[in-house]
Amino acid sequence: MSFQESKTVFRGRIITVSVEGIELPNGKHLEMEIVRHPGGAAVVALNQSGCICLLHQYRYAVGGWIWELPAGKIEQGASPLQTAQHELGEEAGVSALNWQNLGEIISSPGVFNEKVYLFLATDLQDVSHSAEEHEVFERHWVPYEEALHWALSGKLNDAKSIAALFRSREYILA
Repeated sequence: MSFQESKTVFRGRIITVSVEGIELPNGKHLEMEIVRHPGGAAVVALNQSGCICLLHQYRYAVGGWIWELPAGKIEQGASPLQTAQHELGEEAGVSALNWQNLGEIISSPGVFNEKVYLFLATDLQDVSHSAEEHEVFERHWVPYEEALHWALSGKLNDAKSIAALFRSREYILA
């Protein structure tokens, strides 16, 4: 492979993996494996009682059940906010009147190009919902301070959820 070239080695339902010849800013050449992902959105959904929605979700890739915020992959043509709104209804069973953008995170910049956009949703209203057939989770409403404690203790160890929880603090605890 010559440098400045890209060869797709895998194309799946969600990701594409390529081997790319690149030139680094210091002039060195390197062959890298890059996982391309369309990105995602995650939501801190805060209800009137001061609780947030956390999912206890089965994730085969990490060996079992983990705690995380409602979140999902950005579908082609959808914006990060539209994705967050969709996932909030589908997974938490609520919609929100108010949305606060909490920025984005990059999950693993050494090999992934995935960006996850984070949001705070408030003024919640119940909506009809149903999870996708491949999703297995339990929905819980946990006091915000307790969720922060879970993040600090390691009980909640999902990176996007931890980042969103701590970024939302200035809005929730203000």
